[in-house]
Amino acid sequence: MYALNRRTALTGLLAATVSLTLLGGTSQAAGVGLDDPAKKEIAMKLVSSAENSSLDWKSQYKYIEDIGDGRGYTAGIIGFCSGTGDMLDLVEYYTQVKPGNILAKYLPALRKVDGTESHAGLGSAFEKDWATAAKDSTFQQAQNHERDRVYFNPAVSQGKADGLRALGQFAYYDAIVMHGNGGDSTSFGNIRKRALAKAKTPAQGGDETTYLNAFLDARKWAMQQEEAHSDTSRVDTAQRVFLKAKNFDLNPPLKWKVYGDSFSINS
Repeated sequence: MYALNRRTALTGLLAATVSLTLLGGTSQAAGVGLDDPAKKEIAMKLVSSAENSSLDWKSQYKYIEDIGDGRGYTAGIIGFCSGTGDMLDLVEYYTQVKPGNILAKYLPALRKVDGTESHAGLGSAFEKDWATAAKDSTFQQAQNHERDRVYFNPAVSQGKADGLRALGQFAYYDAIVMHGNGGDSTSFGNIRKRALAKAKTPAQGGDETTYLNAFLDARKWAMQQEEAHSDTSRVDTAQRVFLKAKNFDLNPPLKWKVYGDSFSINS
């Protein structure tokens, strides 16, 4: 479900944030950011509702399957993929902090299949060992670390630099999780560029609602370019619902639907 160029997400997005800082474009959004612990928990549940049809995101450390999207295995709390580099980065980091772990022996295979949909050297043994590793708190912490390093922190930083509150920061996070931030037309960076062609960010003096509508329009366009993402309900009946309610701070109670399933966070 994730773009093949996700491995470049950190470099591109952090560079953009640094550029904004150097130019003085660091207008901070009002309210509590998505990196507030309570807001971050909401963000994890929102993504899990779309990725796993469950609010119990912590039960997804063990998740692993090939969903037939050409990206090999999709696994863990954020959908690390064997074909997109972020699964390799995760196992490399896990091995740095815990040498000799149960997944370390798969590093040569993960390097070979990076950029492909191949399972060569992985297969059922890898699936079983992934589930075993998921019981290890060090591996769980490694998943959290890589999720934050590659996706969450850069998205929140860019959102704050653009003057967006928690909802806008989440819209960025959900987009970079799905699309990455490489050079193709559907990457996060290019989704943001399409939005900027239509509206100014709050940091540029624009209206937050107008800009977020432009961003979500651009996000829908990107999703519709690929069959695996053609259901846009995570935008239409979730993020857009919060935007119409002007719930820029993602304050509970929250009610939304994804793929026809109803979810709520009451406190």
